[in-house]
Amino acid sequence: MKKVILISFIAVLAACSTVMITGRKQFNIVSDSEILSASAAAYSDFIKTAPISKDAKNTAMVKNVGNAIAAAVEKYMRENGKSADLRNYSWEYNLVQSSEVNAFCMPGGKIVVYEGILPLTQNETGLAVVIGHEVAHAVAKHSNERMSQQIAVQLAGLGTDVLLSQKSEATRNAIGTLYGIGSQVGVILPYSRTHELEADRLGLIFMAMAGYDPNQALSFWQRMSANSSGKPMEFLSTHPSDKTRIAKLQECLPEAMKYYKK
Repeated sequence: MKKVILISFIAVLAACSTVMITGRKQFNIVSDSEILSASAAAYSDFIKTAPISKDAKNTAMVKNVGNAIAAAVEKYMRENGKSADLRNYSWEYNLVQSSEVNAFCMPGGKIVVYEGILPLTQNETGLAVVIGHEVAHAVAKHSNERMSQQIAVQLAGLGTDVLLSQKSEATRNAIGTLYGIGSQVGVILPYSRTHELEADRLGLIFMAMAGYDPNQALSFWQRMSANSSGKPMEFLSTHPSDKTRIAKLQECLPEAMKYYKK
C-alpha cells in the first residue's frame, strides 16, 4: 500500500507543469501530440459542415484581430523561451453564420467566432477581448489539463501505474464521458472556473500586447452580463459568476496595462 502511495505521489509530481505568467501548477498527463491530434480531427469535422459567414467586413475583422493576438502570443513565447509550445500551431480564423453568442480556439490555433457574439463585441477591441480569452485557453493548455482530470476521475480506482500505462486509451475514452455529481462538483467544475479566470487574466495581457486597450474588457463583460439570464448558481457552474469575473478583471487590469502600448 505504501508503495502504491509513493508511486502515485511521484507520478503526480512528474505530471505537474506551470502555466506561463500566472505560475499556477497544473496536472497534465496528456501530451501535446495527443490533444493536437484529437483537436485537429474535431476541427476538421466541424469546419466541413459549418456555415462560413459571407460578411466580408466582419470576416476581415476576425482575421485582423486573430492575427494581432497570435503575433503577440508568438512574440511573448519567443522572448520567454517557449516557442516550442507553438511548434505545431497553424493559426486559422473563421467567422461562422450563427446567432449563437460563442467563440472558441482549439489547441493548434484554430479560432472560430460566431456572428451572434459580434453585437456584443461591437468593435475590434471588444473582439480582441474574446479572441484573447479563447487563445489563452489554448496556449495555457487547459484542454490538456481538463482531459487529464477526466482520465484521473475515470481511472482513480485502478492505481496510478495503470492510469499512466493506459493513458492513450483513457484519453480517447474520456471524450464525452458523463460524470457523477460528486466528481463534477468536487473536481471538474471548480477547475473549469479556475481556467476561465486564468484565461481572462492571460487574455487581457495578450490583447494589451497586441495593442488593444484592456480596459475595454470590463465593458464587454458587462454587456455579456446584461445579455445573459437564467444561469445556474456559481457553485454548480463551469463559469464564474459575472460579478466574480468583472471583479477579478479589475484586479488584473494594472498588470495588463504594463503590456499596453498605444
